[in-house]
Amino acid sequence: MTGGPGFGHSPSFRVDDGDRARRERKRSNGIGLVPILIALFAGAAGGIGFFTLGYADATAYLKNDPEACANCHVMRGHLDAWIKSSHGKVATCNDCHAPAGMIDKYYCKARNGFLHSLAFTTGEFPDNIQSTDYNHGVTEQACRHCHAEIAHGIGTRVSGASVAEDLSCIHCHATVGHDR
Repeated sequence: MTGGPGFGHSPSFRVDDGDRARRERKRSNGIGLVPILIALFAGAAGGIGFFTLGYADATAYLKNDPEACANCHVMRGHLDAWIKSSHGKVATCNDCHAPAGMIDKYYCKARNGFLHSLAFTTGEFPDNIQSTDYNHGVTEQACRHCHAEIAHGIGTRVSGASVAEDLSCIHCHATVGHDR
């Protein structure tokens, strides 16, 4: 049998460099393992974070409602004491515990919210909640702002020495806002 095309012999297919290059490009254009792992991790972290914010009703803390502060069981006593206090009819939690400016206020809320969440998640908090120096300063400024007409003398210089460092509204009036 003499062979024509397709008879008696198999044609030899030579792979040219163009085919090889196309196949290699096709293989290298696929998504690698590292980007997939990063996407999975970011998706899981985002999903858990979104669920946690929803479960904790995080948007309630953006408002000015004192009930939001009592979402955490350890704050219920503080809320109850505030309702009975001299400030219960004239000030909210934010009036005393958040700075007046919008950026400062939401920075303070985000900072405290993160630290509170971290403390309660890890269980690393004292039974008797303590104010940080930062929060003490915020509250001190709130007192001086609302009571400026009677507190104007605090922090004046007496005999060349500043007394503002030694005098604190909260030092003498610690139970005014809420006795806890």
